Amino acid sequence: MSRLPVCFDVLTPVSFLSRSAVVYGDKVAVVHNQTRYTYQEFYARVKRLSWALLNAGIHKGDKVAIICPNIPHMLEAHFAVPLIGASLVPINTRLASPEISYILQHSGAPLLLVDNEFAHLVVPVLGELGEIETIVTICDASDEKPLQGPDYEEFIEDGSEDPVPFGVDDEYEVVSINYTSGTTGKPKGVMIHHRGAYLNALGEALEHRMDSSSVYLWTLPMFHCNGWCFPWTVVAIGGTQVCLRKFTVEDVFRLIQEEKVTHMCGAPTVLISMASHPDAGSLTFERPLNVITAAAPPPPKIIQDMEEMGVTVSHVYGLTEVYGPHSICTWRDKWDQLPLEERARLKARQGVPYLVAMHMDVVDTKTMAPVPWDGETIGEIIMRGNNVMLGYYKQPDATEEAFRGGWFHSGDLAVMHPDGYAQIRDRMKDIIISGGENISSVEVESVIYQHPAVHEVAVIGIPHPKWGEVPKAFVTLKPEAEVDAQEIIQFCRERLAGFKAPKEVVFGDLPKTSTGKIQKFELRRQG
Repeated sequence: MSRLPVCFDVLTPVSFLSRSAVVYGDKVAVVHNQTRYTYQEFYARVKRLSWALLNAGIHKGDKVAIICPNIPHMLEAHFAVPLIGASLVPINTRLASPEISYILQHSGAPLLLVDNEFAHLVVPVLGELGEIETIVTICDASDEKPLQGPDYEEFIEDGSEDPVPFGVDDEYEVVSINYTSGTTGKPKGVMIHHRGAYLNALGEALEHRMDSSSVYLWTLPMFHCNGWCFPWTVVAIGGTQVCLRKFTVEDVFRLIQEEKVTHMCGAPTVLISMASHPDAGSLTFERPLNVITAAAPPPPKIIQDMEEMGVTVSHVYGLTEVYGPHSICTWRDKWDQLPLEERARLKARQGVPYLVAMHMDVVDTKTMAPVPWDGETIGEIIMRGNNVMLGYYKQPDATEEAFRGGWFHSGDLAVMHPDGYAQIRDRMKDIIISGGENISSVEVESVIYQHPAVHEVAVIGIPHPKWGEVPKAFVTLKPEAEVDAQEIIQFCRERLAGFKAPKEVVFGDLPKTSTGKIQKFELRRQG
């Protein structure tokens, strides 16, 4: 049966805005410092940017790159660029100039939108950017213009508020190319499609019980997996998005109270910063606050600390290749009666697939047979479905390897519990094999987090002449806390099998990505 226009419509997240501009036209859509845009005003700015891009020669299928923090311009680009059939290329603001140069060259983007705070990252590589024809400077924090080209407000002033020709013919067209961190080589361009972004955006609203009264605070970088699709989610449900140019705990606490925030996202390091802040104990919330965490397995102790503040923590799991979250530790009412510590332990699991994702399993890495649901047998998490990427841009071999056997291979090692909930034990490259025994660095980290002096921790394997590998812990202490390495080691020995306890402990700050992930490859270089 052929698809008839009367019973089919292209699924695309950009369609959410035109509807919300009618239904919620005079409602505040975006907050940024003293600026507030209603849905009608936000839509008008999006249309102006779309027309400006068309006037600048951007065509269907072109790429538009953007280097920008969590400010309204980034939200506008998430709608304006795909609206005309082009693909957005959000770039990590913490990358070095050579990495940015590679992404701009690899993507072939002819136009770059760049916040002037990050212009210094582009200046050194201007001579390498032959494909770039136009650079538009976003002057949000200052009027300085280190780069030649129009200012963003001047650029969209030449646009129009007339209806924009709809540029999406096929829901499997690329809405965005998101480059991975490139920790094991050159960054890979993850191609996500309109259909997947549409469904994943609605999935976020369903899983986190969001509606038009929701107020979302931007503590997760929008350049990371398109902010887990939340730029589109909040518009779909007619909520309000509160922008935050730079994360500080003080600003987060202030905005939660001033704007009556209901939802925010962040890596465990965001939760750690909030829970350990001196004001955490005295903070009260006018409305229930839902914090969605991912990026690294959260230690149960951190979840417990947050919930003691009165925050509801939702733990989700995914990767850039699956639009951000793919699974969630869906809560069951019968767990409400459990002690807080036990509830936190359950919430630390990666859980079950989103309703819109459906397909996830833990399988033997060699045979791809599902592992027993015993909470002990380790396998690899694999996924498939509507929110799996199209593939890696211009890298067919890498795509084929990631999709072997008809599934996307995550590279995460996990167990499946008897209740059908998955729990990560480690990344494949992070599992420690000591004397033939597997040691989960996540398990060791969770124990060390229980020590009252510990702020953050990362555990890696280091070479050992007898055992092959042994654990080594890198620990950041809480302010004014004092503890020595032997005390940490003994603390672990009292709670773990002796071979799992770290043989060395080093104290100091931990290297992290812009999204809060601890960079274990940097720790391995230190040895």
